[in-house]
Amino acid sequence: MVTIKDIAKKAHVSTATVSRILNNDPTLNVQDETRRNVLEIANELHYIKKKKPIKNHSFSIGIIQWYSIQQEIDDPYYLYIRQGVESFCFENNIFIKRFFKDEINTFDSKKDIDALVCIGKFSHKEIENLSKKSQNIIFLDMKTNKIHFNCICLDFDNAIKDAVEYLLSLNFKSIGYLGGKEILEDNTIYPDQRKASFIHYCEAYNIQYKPYLLEGEFNNESGYEMMSQLIYKKQLPDAIIASSDPIAIGAMRALQENNIKIPEDISIIGFDDIKAASFTNPPLTTIYAPAFEMGKYGANIVYHMAKMNIPTQIKLPCTLIERESVKLK
Repeated sequence: MVTIKDIAKKAHVSTATVSRILNNDPTLNVQDETRRNVLEIANELHYIKKKKPIKNHSFSIGIIQWYSIQQEIDDPYYLYIRQGVESFCFENNIFIKRFFKDEINTFDSKKDIDALVCIGKFSHKEIENLSKKSQNIIFLDMKTNKIHFNCICLDFDNAIKDAVEYLLSLNFKSIGYLGGKEILEDNTIYPDQRKASFIHYCEAYNIQYKPYLLEGEFNNESGYEMMSQLIYKKQLPDAIIASSDPIAIGAMRALQENNIKIPEDISIIGFDDIKAASFTNPPLTTIYAPAFEMGKYGANIVYHMAKMNIPTQIKLPCTLIERESVKLK
């Protein structure tokens, strides 16, 4: 069985620090990166916290995670959202029940679930079914065409605009895009605003992009394969914008294996600002996505607005983080 000592050893912090992070001690003063690192390691090691008696909890939240556990490991973006939800729940003594993608069909509403936080992309049918299980519900990292439910998403449009304009200011004339497809339960593709905005701003600024636009999955392997395709076809743009950091990291490996220097020969920008982004060689310029904060906001909303009947949609800003994978052309 995994212990706090095991987590502390891998995270290079004290057992006391791990214990206080896992118990959401409000008096603990540590960097967000340290807190996130400890929570991520605890998840990777499948640490199971000793449960306190449920009778002490006055409110309960069910977390419906669209990703599977393996997908969380491959791309920690949704993991960060879930950790944000859990952090708020721990801080407010809220009981949690977790259900992953492959467990959604077994989910059954119980009297002890006061609210649902649904993380990821859900089909219309799934949204309808979940909304029947709880009237106090919020969807994170997705939005609906009409405001029928509480939703929180990211401002992808301005994030991509900032990235394109940043590259344009550095004299880049051609920009590629490596994206990922998210397939819903009904086999339809969730529309990615990042891709749509990328095309819009490239055309608005007369930037060449069409030969360099590829879509795969949100993981390292897909980024590696997409970049390998461009290298094989000898079609490399001045720069690449990847729709996730794992895609960007996979693309960087393909470039380095083919002796293509970053950023001297090609620049690259990721998306999310996961922990690994600052440890690549060179450190990855990326767009910070406030995933952890999204989770905390989502839990906060369903906790404090349980009796509100009017749904709301919230859009969170993203921030360009300049590191060393981009260089003046």
